[in-house]
Amino acid sequence: MKKLLAIAVFLLLGVMKIPLESAATRSLRGSGLLEPPPDIGLRESLGQVGFAASLGGLRSLVASITVLQAVEAFEDVDWGRLDSLYTLATRLQPRYPAYWVQAAEHMAFDAASSYRFDQRRSYAISEELFEAHVRRGIEVLREGLRHNPDAPRLWTRLGEIYSQRAGKPLRPGDRLGPLTGDPANAAECYLRGREKGGLLIYERLGAYELVKLGDPASLTRAYEIILRHSRLGQRTPRVIQELKVLEEKLNIPAPGRIPDSLPPAARK
Repeated sequence: MKKLLAIAVFLLLGVMKIPLESAATRSLRGSGLLEPPPDIGLRESLGQVGFAASLGGLRSLVASITVLQAVEAFEDVDWGRLDSLYTLATRLQPRYPAYWVQAAEHMAFDAASSYRFDQRRSYAISEELFEAHVRRGIEVLREGLRHNPDAPRLWTRLGEIYSQRAGKPLRPGDRLGPLTGDPANAAECYLRGREKGGLLIYERLGAYELVKLGDPASLTRAYEIILRHSRLGQRTPRVIQELKVLEEKLNIPAPGRIPDSLPPAARK
């Protein structure tokens, strides 16, 4: 009888613990201190051993091994496999910003350039593949920001992709020329990155993108940012040149203009 009573008490305590443990687990996952269980769909991609390891708390190790495999794919110029491997790594460690950044860089810079400069393909096909992989890089970072909205590096890298890799070539048919960029999105991302704790220079880069937009509100905001940086001692040739341009566009009165002269290169 005593054994049965002990078993009953043990079971009762176990049942009582379930809601407490479930609430604690939900709280830890909600605060980002505990990762959600891996998707069952990972089993097919990771294999039985890798999936079991991820369930056993070795997700970081499995993700690291997956990224090492991605290095081999990079050396083999196998962009599809590389993308798949980084997708696995980011699903295993979604709150590790470095994996999202690496995955996006490989797509938007390495893979995109590989296709764009491939002379074996026609210009139209090369540009189509280039744009597809730039979009993929943007998509990766956008997904990463859903998991890490306060990670400044994700915001600033996204700004760099919009600024340097988005848009059409300035001269049609030119595979090697600069691109038009996407200044509206680039400015937003650079400025958000600075707000989240990124380096001061990203605020200035955001202002340079605002200048490209050309509307009065953007020009005024850019002027305020760049002038403030100038007063903080950031009197680089680019800062002086942009301020001179903005002073003209915004009709800043002579007494309010900076005394610096245009850099020699800007006078040509």
